[in-house]
Amino acid sequence: MSELPATARVVIIGGGAVGASCLYHLAKAGWTDCLLLEKNELTAGSTWHAAGNVPTFSSSWSLMNMQRYSAELYRKLGAEVDYPMNYHVTGSVRLGHSKERLLEFKRVVGMGRYQGMDLDILSPAEIKARYPFAETHELEGALYDPYDGDIDPAQLTQALAKGARDMGAKIIRFCPVDSARRENGEWVLATAKGEVRCDYVVNAAGYYAREVGKLFGRDVPMMVMSHQYMLFDTIPELEAWSKEAGHKLPLLRDVDSSYYLRQEKYGFNLGPYEGNCRAHWVTDDDPMPKDFSFQLFPDDLDRLEWHINDAVARVPILGTAGLSKVINGPIPYAPDGNPLIGPMPGVPNAFEACVFTFGICQAGGAGKVLAEWVTQGETEWDMWSCDPRRYTSYTDPAYCVDKGMEVYGHEYAIHFPKHYWPAGRDRRQSVIHDRIAALGAVFKPYNGWERAMWYAKPGDDTSEEATQTWARKGPWSPRIEEECLAVRDAAGILDLPGFSRYRLQGPGATEWLAGLTTGKIPKPGRIGLAYFADDKGRIVTEMSVMAIAEDFFFLITAATAQWHDWEWLLTHKPEDAAFTLTDVSDQFSCQILSGPNSRAILAEVSDADLTKSWLSHQSCQIAGRWLQLVRVSFAGELGWEIHTKIEDTADVFDAVWAAGQKHGLKPFGMEALDSLRLEKGYRAWKGDLSTDYTVLQGGLERFVDWAKPDFKGKAALAREKQQGVTKRFVLMTIEAGDYDAPYMSTLWHDDQVVGETTSGNWGYRIGKSIAIGMVRSDLAVPGQELDVEVFGERLKATVHGDTPLYDPMNERLRA
Repeated sequence: MSELPATARVVIIGGGAVGASCLYHLAKAGWTDCLLLEKNELTAGSTWHAAGNVPTFSSSWSLMNMQRYSAELYRKLGAEVDYPMNYHVTGSVRLGHSKERLLEFKRVVGMGRYQGMDLDILSPAEIKARYPFAETHELEGALYDPYDGDIDPAQLTQALAKGARDMGAKIIRFCPVDSARRENGEWVLATAKGEVRCDYVVNAAGYYAREVGKLFGRDVPMMVMSHQYMLFDTIPELEAWSKEAGHKLPLLRDVDSSYYLRQEKYGFNLGPYEGNCRAHWVTDDDPMPKDFSFQLFPDDLDRLEWHINDAVARVPILGTAGLSKVINGPIPYAPDGNPLIGPMPGVPNAFEACVFTFGICQAGGAGKVLAEWVTQGETEWDMWSCDPRRYTSYTDPAYCVDKGMEVYGHEYAIHFPKHYWPAGRDRRQSVIHDRIAALGAVFKPYNGWERAMWYAKPGDDTSEEATQTWARKGPWSPRIEEECLAVRDAAGILDLPGFSRYRLQGPGATEWLAGLTTGKIPKPGRIGLAYFADDKGRIVTEMSVMAIAEDFFFLITAATAQWHDWEWLLTHKPEDAAFTLTDVSDQFSCQILSGPNSRAILAEVSDADLTKSWLSHQSCQIAGRWLQLVRVSFAGELGWEIHTKIEDTADVFDAVWAAGQKHGLKPFGMEALDSLRLEKGYRAWKGDLSTDYTVLQGGLERFVDWAKPDFKGKAALAREKQQGVTKRFVLMTIEAGDYDAPYMSTLWHDDQVVGETTSGNWGYRIGKSIAIGMVRSDLAVPGQELDVEVFGERLKATVHGDTPLYDPMNERLRA
């Protein structure tokens, strides 16, 4: 038995496929002084009972990257580490029952092609050629993925472990971690075999990740689902076909009926995701056991009856097979079904690689991403979709259970752009929530905060069913247009709770902020956008910097960025800093008042100097309440942001609303704001602004102060400028039909892929479909014509450069 070393550079807690992949990739990166601790045997958690499917399909760009990498790694891993592996690349047929599902497939085909994968759409008639035993009733078509397949999870884990050991990494089995403490800048992990000191720790503990997180003072947002799949006996008809064809059937996924069906030897493996699902270890009478290694839950087939019958109707030979075995095991779920990979929030030198719902197909990519986080402090791909900091304090256990069950029961659901999932809602409400709800607000959460998306009128269809479409038009479209035109012609007000806000104050604050941002720091009384770059010059985040006085600022950023941006600031704050940094997000709220009549409205209720110029701010009173009035407008019209203390927000809103009625003031929502900001070319965080792009590629050089002696990312940006920027930010209008361009729609020129979209929507003030994109630099020229692939159809797009499509000289904004 291996002896526990006294020290290690990194300790990984958890020996499933993901933990082994993390160890393997750390060793490949040259960090061979790493240790994996497993409480039982390798694969003892979800890995041992996993079905082992390895799809590349995803409607998420980052998850597709990760899964594609996994599949590529697995095809060569056995030979690389000299370990036998059963990996069957069978391809898959993913069935679609509706035109909306086929549109999703067509979008994924375009994304896959951009990542070098040739996926294909099958007609109902073509399905039989790929899967002869399938009935094609009620089908619109299918997606064929030639890279899909299945792998033996235990062999995969052992191969990764062998590869890591061969490079010098260590694995200690039957060695649970009992406690953790910080000591002299190191982690000290206590086990029954002794203590080990390390620089970094990684929580890769699968469905025990929440228990491990508690050792570090971290409450991991997760829950555990019971997932069943069934193994069926040999079917002579299938055996004869396989022997004649010389290969297995492709994996069949009936995503609209929510199950997969995979050939297993000469029988089948049927795995449903049922709506009447069950969570485990969430009640007092079902506590989490101290150890659940290599164990299963009792069978519970009654809740799968509908799926079994549907699968038999789809593949009738399944009905001739005898049931040989049922696997009912625990699978962890985060509230959105994506894993947690990245820095452990609030815990120094600690990372998470856990809560994998599809751990086998994502393990390879997860190990790569985690190793990059640990060894470089950044990742090749922007991985916000999996970043643990995407969740903040609102994700208590009840929320995690509600959302986990919702995701499981809709595992294959289409994520439509106007659909807002109902579970786990109303975690955080604005103090004027009831007021805007009475005005007809249709809500969606941002970092738990309910925000109005659009305002319905009596008789409008606000049902969940109405949102099951990719189309632009729906009950919302005339209302969004009315809201946009009200902002253009009169005035609109948007309640915006949940902005993330940090107070930076004290000696040296200005100098520190200047070294961390690319541009100039505004003077007292002014506000400006600041961009934070990493050492490669890539866009980490955007904040508004409100200068109150010398060395006194408020830094304001997106609601969803709260923990991400807070950690970025804290990580770069010197230990001996004389200034203070405080998260005051929960103390303030905000309304956006925008439109040509906004000045007249404020003149009736405030004592502010309304002649102050664009990008200024001032303290003033409305309804006897102090507030900060900020002359900016994300809507691109004359306007102000009204920043109030939480307790003063209702009185201020009431006064502005009452005064605005004779000036045509209307409420508007986030959908209208998205349209308005696109017409101005304003960027959105983690869409247009992400680490997938550099500051220069993002068209943000006007926010770079080259005269500063140094700032984070300056060397990389200077090098990029000298060598030439390869792709650039552009605004485009599209000759669109019923659909606007979704995120990561492919841009074409002369039958070559030359870029991608990062945002798309309809511009109601200009009456055109708009997209923001990144395109090859030589094509980022006003007037250049491109094609944009929207759900499989190439549409004409015209490049407008970086000039706003609406009010290009900002005359209305500065009025």
